[in-house]
Amino acid sequence: MSDFNLNASVRHDLGKGASRRLRRADLSIPAIIYGGETAPKSIAIDKAPFYKAIEDESFFSSVITLDVEGKKEQVVVRDLQRHPFKPLVTHADFLRVDATHELTLHIPLHVVGEDASKAIKEEDGELHQLASDVEISCLPKDLPEYLEVDISNLELGTTLHLSDLTVPAGVTLVALTHGEDHDNAVLSVTKAKVRDEESEEGEEAEAPADKPAEDEGDAE
Repeated sequence: MSDFNLNASVRHDLGKGASRRLRRADLSIPAIIYGGETAPKSIAIDKAPFYKAIEDESFFSSVITLDVEGKKEQVVVRDLQRHPFKPLVTHADFLRVDATHELTLHIPLHVVGEDASKAIKEEDGELHQLASDVEISCLPKDLPEYLEVDISNLELGTTLHLSDLTVPAGVTLVALTHGEDHDNAVLSVTKAKVRDEESEEGEEAEAPADKPAEDEGDAE
């Protein structure tokens, strides 16, 4: 698990106007910490380290330590609100983590072994990744940054479902707790579709119908 530590301060000036002023100062990101038995807390996160942290994919599937004026809070990212067209985060939501209670969040799927896959390299197979992440439930200490899916030995024509994934001890795939009908496909390796060459040649050879010859006028 990655180790993320961010500094923040308590926000006393609240409201949309206050948040806009904070963003215009270009030093902090308005945010909130909520959850557990403690009241929600409005904070401002130091901007530079925050933007550096969100470049790392594992930031969104890790327990983060927020140092709020000397008091440390263990949290996970619950939501980031982004500007509609600028590459800016306008607000961040963090959920408090309790070491004794399971948390639920999405973590990415990492597909490995494509370079060693006989089905892809020798049998003209094509990888179709149908899910980029999965929802899991676990205690904070068991939280993985991602789940790895090795396709190096996958046979052509195979489809992997959630139930085929290998998960660490203490981790549950949420969808599978709802029954077999929720055992969704996550990836498949199928024969690459090749367009019929004869069809292509036929399309190229096909020409517009000849323009009818113009009628000759009656000689006067």
